[in-house]
Amino acid sequence: MKKILYLILIACTMTSCGGKPQGEAIEPDYWYGADISWTSSMEASGTKLYNEQGEERDCFTLMKELGLHAVRLRVWVDPSAYGGWNDKNDVLRMAKRADDLGLAVMLSMHYSDWWADPAKQNIPESWRGHSYDEMRRDLADHTKEVLTLLKENGITPKWVQVGNEVSNGLLWSVERDEHGWEIKDENGNTTITESMGHVDRNPEQFAGFIEAGYQAVKEVSPESTVIVHLDNGFDNDLYNKDFDILKQYGAHWDMIGMSLYPYWAISSGKETNADTVITKCMENIRLVSAKYDCDVMIVETGFEVDEEHPEVMAEGRRLLERAIRESRDECGGRCKGIFYWEPECKPGMYRLGAFTSDGRPTEIMRAFRNNTQQGEE
Repeated sequence: MKKILYLILIACTMTSCGGKPQGEAIEPDYWYGADISWTSSMEASGTKLYNEQGEERDCFTLMKELGLHAVRLRVWVDPSAYGGWNDKNDVLRMAKRADDLGLAVMLSMHYSDWWADPAKQNIPESWRGHSYDEMRRDLADHTKEVLTLLKENGITPKWVQVGNEVSNGLLWSVERDEHGWEIKDENGNTTITESMGHVDRNPEQFAGFIEAGYQAVKEVSPESTVIVHLDNGFDNDLYNKDFDILKQYGAHWDMIGMSLYPYWAISSGKETNADTVITKCMENIRLVSAKYDCDVMIVETGFEVDEEHPEVMAEGRRLLERAIRESRDECGGRCKGIFYWEPECKPGMYRLGAFTSDGRPTEIMRAFRNNTQQGEE
């Protein structure tokens, strides 16, 4: 009897709560993930995170305990003027931590020295003044450099985004203030100062950059899935426009990435109801996966945290549960997962994180465990 109990104890020690050996990657049909790219800088500033019981955890371990299978890490070209975080070496350190826990890795290549999104895609300082052909080489060389660094350290990203929220293209710069943020007019518009790959001004070059990134990924890491990522997952017209352009000019991709943010859709006046945003996003997943014959992933989502009003987090959990359930079960198997953007953030840092001001997960994060897939319990 003692021998049996000893063997059971050893088996329990060697396995995780999901029944898998610690550090062994799993291959779910539908991935739960989170972008936790702020982890290094948060830890450097002394930020502590805890589980619901108040036990301190590092961010990567906590994400796994909360039921996630993967992390997403952004890559900036040369962020030395902005604190240095999220350069290739910082990303390597975080990727190692993920890999050691058996968490799959997604890279989000921003192709900028700092934030790149639909409002700006600022050309890296070291690439400025280059011709289109030179900039294509810059993009390809940077992609290969990052992937080679990871490969030399035994890490193969499961997915690589060629650009981040490239709805308006990539590699176009805007007027910025002294802190590096884009300057917007009274209507929220920015002023383009340099355009190389804007989707409206330079559609063929936009496609050329995507293709350069795709080929660079496949050269170093052919097994990685290449994602082209747009915002506003509820906007089918946007996806038709951009992916028709990419197809017209011969660009390739393996998967379409979407951002799904009901909060921002409502704040911007594009939509008036969170459930409507999700409904339209689900329909868009079905439409674009059929039209372009490729899988889709929700690579960014998030919901509001308001600690003075617990019902806000309860509603966020409901909406996230709905997005998970419907994208997983009602899109013909073409949606392969969902990633929460920076859930570890405290409300004072970012209002759509999913943690409290004292560093604990809010009710929102329960949506992942509440949607545990069959066979993972």
